[in-house]
Amino acid sequence: MQSRAQQYHVVLACFLGWTIDAFDFFIMIFVIGDIAREFGASITTISWAITLTLGLRVIGSLLFGRFADKYGRKPALIANVLIFSALEVASGFAPTLTVFLVLRALYGIARGGEWGVGASLTMDSIPQHWRGIVSGILQSGYSFGYLLAALLYGVGFGALGWRGMFIIAVVPALLVLYIRRVVPESPDWQRQQALARAARRTTFGQSFGEHWRLYVYAILLMAAAATFSHGTQDLYPMFLREQHGLAVHQVSVIAIIYNVGAILGSVSGGSLSQVLGRRRALALAALAGLGLMPFWATASGVVAITATAFAMQFLVQCMFGVMPAHLNEISPPEVRATFPGFTYQFGNMLAAGNATIQAALAGYLGNGYGVALAAVAGVGALVFCVLTLFGVEGKSVVMDGAEQEVPRERPDAAAYDGTASHA
Repeated sequence: MQSRAQQYHVVLACFLGWTIDAFDFFIMIFVIGDIAREFGASITTISWAITLTLGLRVIGSLLFGRFADKYGRKPALIANVLIFSALEVASGFAPTLTVFLVLRALYGIARGGEWGVGASLTMDSIPQHWRGIVSGILQSGYSFGYLLAALLYGVGFGALGWRGMFIIAVVPALLVLYIRRVVPESPDWQRQQALARAARRTTFGQSFGEHWRLYVYAILLMAAAATFSHGTQDLYPMFLREQHGLAVHQVSVIAIIYNVGAILGSVSGGSLSQVLGRRRALALAALAGLGLMPFWATASGVVAITATAFAMQFLVQCMFGVMPAHLNEISPPEVRATFPGFTYQFGNMLAAGNATIQAALAGYLGNGYGVALAAVAGVGALVFCVLTLFGVEGKSVVMDGAEQEVPRERPDAAAYDGTASHA
């Protein structure tokens, strides 16, 4: 069992890794219009960069996840941060649109592993009663990265331009020095290695064959979650600029405010799930988001726009704050670095066309971004709620390096058998 100080280091490092990942990704959404103008392309065409990034993350989740299951969570996390940071910087030097799209595709593969590896390292290393709150803290790194991108956009875009905003992403990559120096390896991975030496190692194909219903369920769940979350995020700054005519600094301030809401929501959702259970907390957040959707999409005036954006991202991240714990808990233990990231990113791949669909729909409607965003995100929230209520849960499963696992006949461990425990 790790010391309390070691556990704190793991949580901090994985939080910062997800923060950098999100920071690098969300730089793109603030400058999509500027990139389109430089390359003489439409916003719909440039939105393919987002689609490629999201769609190809599943490849990275599988590659880095299997690497982490075989060689350890820590080296996989270091390699992941270094590679996606290098590709982010390279994007700032892209001479043509084709090169830019290729780099964003490679970047998507590289960043695909971070969430799964970081989440498994964290959940493997902490006590069970920490999981809800730490899940929320870990996931709040996503919103904190978005906030930092909004801040950089507001104060640095004029001096840096869109290329400089990509290039400056090299600075946060210094996180790898901290990871290498003070972060310990996962105790659960070390235990699985000992078990693997005594028995034949489980391959990904064997795991999928044995638990295919669980894999399919988790993938569909994450596709719906990604449709809901990215549907309210990826084109939202464009919606503010193009449909509401807000200035750069106004968009930046609003984005900072709604990301504060997202951070609070992530921690609140994770903490609430420790009391209500994972599925009830997830369904409650999705239902509330669905109810807010019409007001969020039709708000007018800076105050109303900011208030509804704050509330929406609070609810979106209430939902996502549960995910690091939830996906790790329902994962088969022998592929815990692979399963959460693979299902998370495969779901993202299925929802990767969100931005392109929304941009095309908004164009068809004649600058109708509000309706386009709400239509896509609303479908995602509704499907997610249904899947959650009829899904599985493993809230009490042991995964901190202890010798025993939760007995499979217990309802909250039913996920290992691919069966559902219902509310």
